[in-house]
Amino acid sequence: MAILSRPLPQHTRKQILILLASVLLLRSSFVSGPRYVLSKLKVAAGRQRLSAQELSQALQQIYVKAEDGNKTLLVPYGDAYISTIQVHPTPAKKLEADAPYFPPLSGKAKTKPNIDASFVKQLRAILFRIAFPSWKSKESMIVVLHSFFLVLRTVLSVGVARLDGRIVRDLVSANGKGFVRGLGLWFLLAIPSTYTNSMIRHLQAKLSLRLRTRLTRYTHDLYLSSAPDLRYYRIGHEGGLEGVDQYITADVESWAEAMAGLYGNLLKPSLDIILFTSQLSRSLGLRGTVLLFLNYYTTAAVLKAVTPAFGRLAAVEARLEGEYRNGMGRVGRDGEEIAFYNGGARERDILTKAYMRLIKHVNSIYKIRIAYEWTEDYMIKYIWSAAGYGLIAVPLLFTRTKRSLGIQTDEHPSEDDVKPDNAVADRTETYISNRRLLLSLADAGGRLMYAYKDLLELAGLTTRLYTLLSTLHNLPPLPSTEHGDCIELVDVDVGIPPTNVTGAEEVDLDGHEKFQEPTEILVKDLNLVVKEGEHLMITGSNGVGKTAVARVLAGLWAGQGSHSSVSRPSQSPTNVSNGKRQSSVIVVPQRAYMVTGSLLAQIIYPHSYSDFLESGKTEKDLQDILEAVYLGYLPEREGGWGTRKEWRDVLSGGEKQRMGLARVFYHRPKFAILDECTSAVSSDVEGKMYEHAKSLGITLITISLRPSLTKYHTRLLTLTGDSRGGWQLSRIGTAEERMGIDREIATLENKLAEVDAWEKRVDELNGLLSVQDTDDVVAT
Repeated sequence: MAILSRPLPQHTRKQILILLASVLLLRSSFVSGPRYVLSKLKVAAGRQRLSAQELSQALQQIYVKAEDGNKTLLVPYGDAYISTIQVHPTPAKKLEADAPYFPPLSGKAKTKPNIDASFVKQLRAILFRIAFPSWKSKESMIVVLHSFFLVLRTVLSVGVARLDGRIVRDLVSANGKGFVRGLGLWFLLAIPSTYTNSMIRHLQAKLSLRLRTRLTRYTHDLYLSSAPDLRYYRIGHEGGLEGVDQYITADVESWAEAMAGLYGNLLKPSLDIILFTSQLSRSLGLRGTVLLFLNYYTTAAVLKAVTPAFGRLAAVEARLEGEYRNGMGRVGRDGEEIAFYNGGARERDILTKAYMRLIKHVNSIYKIRIAYEWTEDYMIKYIWSAAGYGLIAVPLLFTRTKRSLGIQTDEHPSEDDVKPDNAVADRTETYISNRRLLLSLADAGGRLMYAYKDLLELAGLTTRLYTLLSTLHNLPPLPSTEHGDCIELVDVDVGIPPTNVTGAEEVDLDGHEKFQEPTEILVKDLNLVVKEGEHLMITGSNGVGKTAVARVLAGLWAGQGSHSSVSRPSQSPTNVSNGKRQSSVIVVPQRAYMVTGSLLAQIIYPHSYSDFLESGKTEKDLQDILEAVYLGYLPEREGGWGTRKEWRDVLSGGEKQRMGLARVFYHRPKFAILDECTSAVSSDVEGKMYEHAKSLGITLITISLRPSLTKYHTRLLTLTGDSRGGWQLSRIGTAEERMGIDREIATLENKLAEVDAWEKRVDELNGLLSVQDTDDVVAT
């Protein structure tokens, strides 16, 4: 811009350029703004009001899924409107292609984040694989627009400094017309300046929100993966990563805000220093410019020497914050169980301890910052200001510069010498302009030093976020088990999977990853085949591995052993009218899970409302299912199928377990693994539900200690629980089983024969106690 040169150009040209820039900048706000508002109003006017039934159905549906896999979220807008949001899930091929860019971190890079090559590698992977997938993305456009306004603000700052000096010059020289003209230009220049500042803040907040949205959707698609990955289930015990909710919520938000703010805090001060230094060098000369750069170097060296490890401190703070958040979530999640034990005081102590650890760490950070911020403020505000005054005086100390400023130095001045009054005005203009530039330069240097601290904190947040992504990407894949029409285990060792496999860098001499043994073998060399119609019951004492066997059968755990193999039935389209593929194996745990949503959603889970409509089933079919599990009264009691409640607290323990079986009756899988899922249900209701499941053609695999359930099965797997991981498989109703029953009957008969002797001994003990009580009364 012409206003940046010194001396200033002609007033007419300057005014035309400033007015043109103002019009160009404000055009988007005054012209496109109303168009955008009008378009929104047209959309709102075109919306049709929905009835209460249509709105309730939309709330249950949640989203509309397209054929290409994209989804349209339905968001309530007001009391009778629905807004839509397009969501594009991350393709599985994209996740597979990103995995090589997120290798596990080494111990030092994971525990001591710093600004080094490892940080650059982590940041590059997150930015260019997730945050900015292409240069045509909206995030990239926001960065370009943000950069434009950052550069524009620096240019305007230089212009304001020059204009400030010109106004003071006209005031000192008593140039009234020039002074009024300068004030007019000042107010005109204020319009694009204030608009630029507002746009910078707006675009920074917009960029932060876009980065958070991009990362959140990516981590959701990666973390909440379905079979066979099941990362959300395996990341805790196999990945060794705790507090994942803290990573995905607070850490992603903090990283996005830090990244968006850091870009502006680095680009703007850096550009300010370059432009301001170039402008000052014209007045300071060579010696002044050298002194200015010497001041930069000294300040940077001192502050680098006293800067603490803010990256590691930020990472520790985030971890402690996650521990405290997990404690609060545990109390809210298990509030009823805690209340039964009256454990409020104990939980308060646990939470207080976690909170005090967090506060102690935060206080230590504040104490560390005292010395750093004291040194930083002293160097930036006072040392730089004092150096600024000295640098302003540099031009007056050398003859060449004095002459350029209009100061008479020769004994015989020529006629072309500047008048003394103009010389004073010129010196005043130079002083005011340079002083404003130096103050802006000091502010830019301070923000740049603050940005270094922010960069260290970003390094800590980047390490945590990278740890989450690398752990999710590097979970070992479960072996494919979907083949055949039955469940078959051959020479399978059932054991607890090894913990933290992604962080352990165990390799052999050839550089290949070592085979990691499970932490504990519960069942050894299990051979089992479960065909359709052959109902299996698994029993044994507590802790022998019954649930572990169920997890292997369901595909949650991999079968151990070098020669083991596990096969499960492949997906089959037998349950819905449109041929949609469903899982052929469903596991019902003892602790029933109640999903957030309506009463209808509790039965069809994990299907969505759209899947329910596609299946061709109706609410009458759901009512029949509830009748089969003796919950037919629920729709009327709770207010209908669309009622949304916290069902975990509304339903009793027995009702929640029966709701779990209702899901089995809805999906009708080939195999249903029931892990103590009727322990809170009466025996008569339990038996009727088992009979109904068998009538639907569902093969049952039951884990239970109730002998009454044996009659509903054809085979019995007994886990002995010895040190060798023994097990016994027998067929119910065979001679072997009858011999076992006969032995148990004989044992019980022998015990019954001793009842008379036990009763006689009880009478003797009661007599002794009566005599003792009489003696105590006499003594009293």
